[in-house]
Amino acid sequence: MTILQIISIVLSSFFVFATLASRIRWDNWWIRIFDFPRVQLWCMGVIGLIFTVYSFSSVSPWLYIISAVVVLLLVYQGVKIWPYTPLHRKEVYRFKGKEDKNNRIAVLVSNVLTPNRNAYKLLQLVDRKQPDIVLTLESDSWWEEQLAPLEKHYPYTVKIPLDNLYGMHLYSKLELEEAKTMYLVKDDIPSIEAYVQLNSGKRVKIYCLHPMPPSPTESDTSTDRDAELLLVGKKISKRDETTLVFGDLNDVAWSNSTVLFRKISGLLDPRIGRGMFSTFHAGYFFLRWPLDHLFHSNDFMLNNIKRLPSIGSDHFPIYVDLQYKPIAEKAQKEPEADREDRELADEKIEKAEPVRKKDNTQYL
Repeated sequence: MTILQIISIVLSSFFVFATLASRIRWDNWWIRIFDFPRVQLWCMGVIGLIFTVYSFSSVSPWLYIISAVVVLLLVYQGVKIWPYTPLHRKEVYRFKGKEDKNNRIAVLVSNVLTPNRNAYKLLQLVDRKQPDIVLTLESDSWWEEQLAPLEKHYPYTVKIPLDNLYGMHLYSKLELEEAKTMYLVKDDIPSIEAYVQLNSGKRVKIYCLHPMPPSPTESDTSTDRDAELLLVGKKISKRDETTLVFGDLNDVAWSNSTVLFRKISGLLDPRIGRGMFSTFHAGYFFLRWPLDHLFHSNDFMLNNIKRLPSIGSDHFPIYVDLQYKPIAEKAQKEPEADREDRELADEKIEKAEPVRKKDNTQYL
């Protein structure tokens, strides 16, 4: 057997294993990790297929067996990532009407990476983009001090400085109402719930999230992460409210968990039909996927969405500018959950044994 044949078998075998593993519904981190690099796996499958066709004789049964399996799974991976390409139909329409600043809201989300000391880069981005809301993740007391200049123009804040990589700071130009610090699954992993009032007076419910990822260093399973997303999804489904959910969800847009969350909540993803806007890992261009998200109810249209330049973190910030336009509900169909989806969501939530604790943290 030649070197090329060995390489083709190794690449194709790993591609097949990783693709099939991602279909298993187990929550174990070493299974769920294969949800993330679908683009990278697709590229690996293509390379393996090319090597197989080139290195094996046309009369070899290996050529037909390996090629058939790889092609089938390439199609499967392609179906998963297809919606996050410009070739797919857009889920959220771009707003092209008369400018209406009173019903516009722009959000900047940045996982700052706690030991990162380039706070000035984030301050520069905020000054340049002028979002209405800034959300930082992994921000501790040091970051709170460095970001204090924001409060001159962002007077409404919720500050949760933590040293466990789950600190969170919310800065808003728009008035916040009924802001709460919530602990949905773990008593040391916060989230924020609030209403934000647009300049028109319209109230928008917002949820800021940063659940724990499945990994060997943080959580052995994705159970807690999935439960936190689905608890929020169920809250949203019970209320007919204009809603935004944003943060570092430690999950990719195409995973079964995020798709289930969108079905339960009925929220839209402005990236569909536009691109992946991969925010992690900022340091490795060949290992990137979308971990930082903004989902919204179908009464918003899109003005702009952009991945912003690096601030020295392992995440790129992401910026989303939306237009509140109730008439859009007629054209933008929201995802829907069936009975099986709802039962699966309840099962995942129960498995996590959520704490559902509220902290009466003071906010400005």
